[in-house]
Amino acid sequence: MVMTSSQQPLGPVDATKVPRYAGPPTFARLPRTDQVTHTDVAVVGIPFDSGVSYRPGARFGPQHIRAASKLLRTYHPRLDVEPFAVHQVADAGDIAVNPFDIAEAITTIERASDELRDGGTKLITLGGDHTIALPLLRSLHRDHGPISVLHFDAHLDTWDTYFGAPFTHGTPFRRASEEGLLDPEHYLHVGIESRVFGRVLLWGATVEGAHGWRAACARPVEIFVPSAVTEPVEGLEAYGVPVHVLEPVEAAVPA
Repeated sequence: MVMTSSQQPLGPVDATKVPRYAGPPTFARLPRTDQVTHTDVAVVGIPFDSGVSYRPGARFGPQHIRAASKLLRTYHPRLDVEPFAVHQVADAGDIAVNPFDIAEAITTIERASDELRDGGTKLITLGGDHTIALPLLRSLHRDHGPISVLHFDAHLDTWDTYFGAPFTHGTPFRRASEEGLLDPEHYLHVGIESRVFGRVLLWGATVEGAHGWRAACARPVEIFVPSAVTEPVEGLEAYGVPVHVLEPVEAAVPA
């Protein structure tokens, strides 16, 4: 079935008619982008992990997230929201990136983001290591100017280089800051708890002092203090600034 613009959004396959372990292998069993005439929000996979410094495997992230998403239900009682009934969300498949050439992969992701967002479509990306944040920010910056970022992670990802390589999973926000892609007044790291090789790498003038980054560090017993997140970003909508949210699993699981 292909939805026309006059119809209600085409949502996930009805789990009361098709068991959730069956049905399409898309995110939340939603339609593909080629099955609808317009897409408000596109979910796209970026199976790339060639920028990691230790253990690969994030390339399998998109397919596993989609598999787990079969258990999603469409209505949230506490918030009283049913997002798939309001916005047309569709699965755009995966971006095919070169696993042997990081620079080429970054270019591919950037161009794919431009194409997918053409016409006003919003993106939800499934990674993939954190290298992918840089090309996505480059793409967004072309349309919106400096981007506000709310980054949930155990790590800052603000290293300069690693073994001389400027583009890795630990450097995207350093490069983005140097390129002027970020709004320094609305840029926050949340859940930071990992150790680093020296104090200057975390708080020194070469990093925090130079770029104006702020971090809400996780405490031993709690993931993060809610007020440490809400207060710095409160009122972002009033500024009319676009926000890029990056939420790695490491923000909740010690890494």
